Amino acid sequence: MIVTFISQCEKKAIHRTRRVLDAFANRIGDNTWQTVITEDGLLAVKRMLLKTVSKSTAVACHRIATRRYTELVWVVGNKNKFNKDGVVPVNTTQKDVFMDVMTMKPKKDEFYANTHLQPLAEHLFAVGYIAHQLFKRVVGNDEHVNLEKVAFLAGCLHDLGKLDPLFQDWVKKGKQKNPQEDGQHIDVKFTFDKHPRHNEISLMLFNIFENQCNTLNRSQKIALQHVIYWHHAKPYRKEENFIGVFNAYEYLNKNVSQEQFEEIVKEVLKLLNRIHALSQHYSDKSQNIQIDLPWGIESINDLVEDFSYNFKNTVFPEFKDYKVTDEFPALRQKININAQHNLLRACVISADRLISSLTAVELCERIQEHRLDELLDNQESLSSLVSHIENALSRFPKSARTKKQSEVAEQLADLSDIAVLSGAAGCGKTKIALEWAKYKNAKKIFWVCPRVQVCQGIFEELISTYLPDANIEIFTGEFKFTNSWDKPTKEKNYFSGDVVVTTIDQILGSVTTHTNVNGLIPFVDAHVIFDEYHEYIDMEIFNLLFAELVFVKKMRKNYDKRLLLVSATPHYSFLKEILNLDANEDVVEMPSFNQSLYEIQFIDYDETISEKNPFYQAYDNKTFIISNTAKTAQLGFLYKKDQEKSILFHSKYKRSDKKKWFNEVYESFKKDGSNQYDILRSGPIVQASLNISCDHMLVEMSSPENILQRLGRLDRFGQNSQINTLNIAVTDHIKQGKQVGSSAKFLARLHGLQSAKAWYLYLNEYLGNKPFKLAEIYKIYKDFYNSVHVKKEIQQDLKAALKSSIMLLNAKVTEPVKVLKVKSDDKKIKISKNSLRGDNRFVQMAVLDVNNYKNPIFKNEYAYQLPVIETEEFDNLTESTSLIKDLGLLNFIAQKHGNIDPTHPVKGIPEKKMTFRNMVLENYARDAEYPLYLSYIEDDLNKVGGAGIRHSEAIYYAVCDQQPIGAISIQLIKELNNVN
Repeated sequence: MIVTFISQCEKKAIHRTRRVLDAFANRIGDNTWQTVITEDGLLAVKRMLLKTVSKSTAVACHRIATRRYTELVWVVGNKNKFNKDGVVPVNTTQKDVFMDVMTMKPKKDEFYANTHLQPLAEHLFAVGYIAHQLFKRVVGNDEHVNLEKVAFLAGCLHDLGKLDPLFQDWVKKGKQKNPQEDGQHIDVKFTFDKHPRHNEISLMLFNIFENQCNTLNRSQKIALQHVIYWHHAKPYRKEENFIGVFNAYEYLNKNVSQEQFEEIVKEVLKLLNRIHALSQHYSDKSQNIQIDLPWGIESINDLVEDFSYNFKNTVFPEFKDYKVTDEFPALRQKININAQHNLLRACVISADRLISSLTAVELCERIQEHRLDELLDNQESLSSLVSHIENALSRFPKSARTKKQSEVAEQLADLSDIAVLSGAAGCGKTKIALEWAKYKNAKKIFWVCPRVQVCQGIFEELISTYLPDANIEIFTGEFKFTNSWDKPTKEKNYFSGDVVVTTIDQILGSVTTHTNVNGLIPFVDAHVIFDEYHEYIDMEIFNLLFAELVFVKKMRKNYDKRLLLVSATPHYSFLKEILNLDANEDVVEMPSFNQSLYEIQFIDYDETISEKNPFYQAYDNKTFIISNTAKTAQLGFLYKKDQEKSILFHSKYKRSDKKKWFNEVYESFKKDGSNQYDILRSGPIVQASLNISCDHMLVEMSSPENILQRLGRLDRFGQNSQINTLNIAVTDHIKQGKQVGSSAKFLARLHGLQSAKAWYLYLNEYLGNKPFKLAEIYKIYKDFYNSVHVKKEIQQDLKAALKSSIMLLNAKVTEPVKVLKVKSDDKKIKISKNSLRGDNRFVQMAVLDVNNYKNPIFKNEYAYQLPVIETEEFDNLTESTSLIKDLGLLNFIAQKHGNIDPTHPVKGIPEKKMTFRNMVLENYARDAEYPLYLSYIEDDLNKVGGAGIRHSEAIYYAVCDQQPIGAISIQLIKELNNVN
C-alpha cells in the first residue's frame, strides 16, 4: 500500500519523529513523508513512534485508497492536532466572532459553574429541578417523596465546591486546556494529588452545616452525601491521601488563605438564598430549600470545630456498602439502599449533563420563561411495538397451548410486584414475554441476557420468527447489528431499537461507571425482560448488582414495575431471600405441553481413569455432550473426531470463529434444521436460551439449574416416541460434597458443589429410575427448594456466592475512577481495570495443527492478525491472568518478548527488574494491540534461541480439518496421548 505520514510535532518530538520516519519513508516536504509499505512494516512504524511518543508528538498516517480518496489509518500522539479525518486545522481564535456575540463575559463578583459561564446559582437550581423531575417521572411513586427531595437537594448542592477560588480563577481566565474536563479545573500544571476536587469540597461544606439539617432524616442525609460525593468519578491519585472530608478540608486550607476559606463558607448561604429565590420564582412550591437546609452562621470557628470533631475520622462514602457478615435481611436492606443511591446519582448526573449543555443565555431564558421541563420532553416518535407484537401473535394457531400462554401472560401483567415467568424449556417463554409486553403497552423493551450467546439466540428468534418488521437491535461488546447480521448499527443509533437485546454488562455500565450512568434512566423507564436470570446467582458481583437493578425497578409504583424475570429454573431461594419475592404470589408457571417421557441415569466415573471417562467415548444419533468446561469438550472432540460426525462449540474461540460456529450449531440442530452434524460437544455455553434439540444427551453433574437447562435441549420439540434418557456423569467426590478432583473443585469455585450434591441425592430419592414428564421434574425442582432437608446446602452455596461478591465489591472493583485520556474515534477495544467479568487480558497464540493429535504440527502463523487500520475491529482472544501466571507463561513472556518484539514497551527494561517487566506486560495487555503471547511461532522463537525453548505449558490455537479446536494447552494434548 502507499501511505503518507503528516507530522505536527513540536519541540524535541520533531527530531525524534523525523529519525523514525526517515528510516521508513521518503521525505517529500518539511513535515510530510510518503512510501510504499507492507502491513507488517506499517505496524513496525507505529510501534517505533509509540516508543518515542510524548505530549509534543502528533503524527497521522493516511493510506491512499484510490486515485481520489485517502483514508486515515492512525494517529500517534496528540490527536487534538487533527480532526477525526486526520485533517489539520489552519486557524484558531480566542476572540468573539459573530455567532458568539451573546457570549457573557465573566464578572469579578459572580461565581460560575463552568466555561459556558453559567452562574453557579442558576446552574445548581436547574440541576436540582431537573433531577427532581427526572426521579418523579421514572419512578412515579408517591411512596418515595423523601427521595424526590434528596434528588432536588443533591442537585442544588452537588457543585457547592466550585466556590473554590482556584476553580473560579480557572473558569474565568478563558484558557482552559481540556474542554472534556470542563468544570474540573485540570490544566497541565494542576494536580489533584495536592488539592481536593470540587465534589469533595461540596461534601465538606455540606458536612460543616449538616447538624443544622433538622428536617432531613438519617437515610436522606446518607443518600445526599453519597450523591454529592459520587456525582463525579473518583480521580486517580498516586497516593491515597484523600480518604475523608477532613483531608479535603486540610488540603484546601493549605492552598487557600484563612480569609478565602471563611469567604467560601459565607458564600454558601448567599448561594442558597439565590437558589431559593429562583425556586420560588419558578413556582416550585413543593421544594423549599430554606426549610430543608435552614443553615446559618453564628461563628465560623465554632462550625469548623464541630466539623473537625465529628468528621476527623470519617471516610468518604463507600460506593457500595456491604459487609461479609450481612445475613439475608440486612443484605436485602443494603441492596435496596444501594439501588436508591444508583438512581439518585443517575438523576443528578443526567440533569447536570443536560443543563451543562446549554449556554448561559439559554439557561437564563429557560428559567425566566419556565421552560426547563422541555429538556425532558420525549422527542421520539410514537412506538408501534405493540402492533408488531399483535401481528406476531396472530400468526400462531388457536390451540390449547396458545390459549394457556395468553392466560399466563395476562396473569403476569396483572401482578402488582415484579413478575417472574417460570416454565419448562420449550414452553414458549419468549412468546409469553412478548405478550406480557403487549398487555403492559410497552413502547420499548430491553431484553437483557447473561451471555452473548443467549443474546444471539434471542436476536435470531425475534428477527426471524416473532418481530421481522420491528426494529430489533442487538448490542453487546462483540455484536452491534439491527434487524439482521449484515446490518451494523450506526453509533448514533445505539439503543434506539424497539427491542434492544443486550447483555447485563451493558446495563451495569450505568451503575458501575460515571461515563454511562445516565443509561440507568431509560432502563427504569422501559419495559425490561431479564432472560435466564438464574445465571447471575453464582456469578461474582453480578448477583448483587443484578439484585440492585431489580430493586431499582421495584421503586416504581405497584402494577407498573415494568420488569419480567424469565427462567425455566427460577432459583426460589434467591427470589425469597434476596429479591423479597413470594414464589406463590409473584411467580407464574407455564406448564409444559411436551408429553414426551424422560428418564435420568447416573453414570459413575473416576476422573483418573481416562479410558473409561464417558466424555471420551464415541456417540451418534443426534447426541449432545455438555460438560462443565470447554477443556473436557475439546479433548473429547479431539479424541473421537474421526469416529463421529461432530461439531465442537465453547467459549475458547477467537471472535470470528465464535460467531461462525454458533451459526453452524444453530442451523444444524434447530427445529427442521440441516442435521449436518450428528454430535454436539460443548461446554455450558449452549445450555440456555438456544432453541436447539437432540435425541440423546450426556451431561456432567452440576447445579439443579444447569441440569434442568440442559435437559431442556433434549427432545425440546416433543417429537420422540421413545423414552428420552438424560445421562448424568457424576464422581464420588461430588456425591459426598468434597472438593476433590477437577469436577468437584470446579463446582465449588462456582459455589454450586453442595447444591449439586443435595440435588443428586434428592433426585435419587424422589425420582429414581422411573420415567417422568417434564412437568413432573419441574415440580420436583420446586419441592427441592421447599424442602427443609436441603435448605442448609442451598443456603450454604448462596451465601458463599454472595460473600465472594461482597469481598470483590469491598476491593472497590466497581468504583468509577477517572483517568484522563484523549478521546479517540478508533474501534480499538480495551479491558477495563475494573472489569466485572474477571481479570482477563488480551492474548495471542501460535496455531497448532492437531489433525493427528499424537503428532501435532506447529504452524508458523498466529491465530489472528492485528488490523492495520485502527477503525477495523480486532479479531481477538482473552484469557484469565491467574491461569497465565499459574502456568508460568507470564514469566516466560517477560524473559523473551522484548527481544522478539523490540517495539513493545517492555523492551529496554533490565533483566534484573523482571517484576517490573511482568507488570508492564500485564498492564499493556488490556489493550488489544499489545496481547500476551501464550505461544510463539518458529520465526519468533528463532530470535531467542530456537524452537527448543518452547514453554511446556504454552497455550496454542489448535485447528484441524473439520474445524478449529480453540485455545488449549499443549500439555493437555500430550496427556490425551495417555488415553487408551
